[in-house]
Amino acid sequence: MKNSIVLILVALISFSCQKDKESKEIRRIDRTDSSILKGVFIPEGKDIFYTSGLVSEVLNPDAPSGDMSKYGNTYQQSIGALKRIKEIIEAEGYKMEDVFFLRVYLAPNETGEIDWDAWFKAYGEYFNNEENPNKVARSTIGVYKLARPELLVEVEAVAAK
Repeated sequence: MKNSIVLILVALISFSCQKDKESKEIRRIDRTDSSILKGVFIPEGKDIFYTSGLVSEVLNPDAPSGDMSKYGNTYQQSIGALKRIKEIIEAEGYKMEDVFFLRVYLAPNETGEIDWDAWFKAYGEYFNNEENPNKVARSTIGVYKLARPELLVEVEAVAAK
C-alpha cells in the first residue's frame, strides 16, 4: 500500500513538473487552413515588446501632401510597415519569429477600395513562409482613413521571448 502511494505521488509530481515546464513555453494555437493563428498563450515570465502603430517610410519625399506616390500603394506601404517593425524589434533584441500578434489598419486607396490582397501578399513575405514559418494572431481592420490622406496601412506588432 505504501509503495502504491509513493508511486502515485511520484507520478503526480512528475506530471506536475512536466505541465509546469510546458506552461512556460509560448504556445501558438494553429489553424492549419489559415495563414493566421487561432490565438497565442504567453506564459508568465516572458518578455513582451509592443510597437506603436507604424507606417511605411516615405518613398517619394518630393510628392505633395495627399499624393498617393508619397508612400506608395497598399502593397508598398505594407512591406514598408513590416520592414520598420522588423528594424525596431531587432534593435530591441527580438526577431520577426518572436512576433505573435499584429493589428493592421487598412484604408481605401485612390479608387475608394481597400486592397486586402496587397496586405495578405506582404504578410506572406514576413510570416508563414520558409524563412519564418511562424504565424501570428492578427486583426485586420478596414478604416475610413488614417492620420494622413496618403497613408493606406498602419501596423502594430507585439513580440515575446
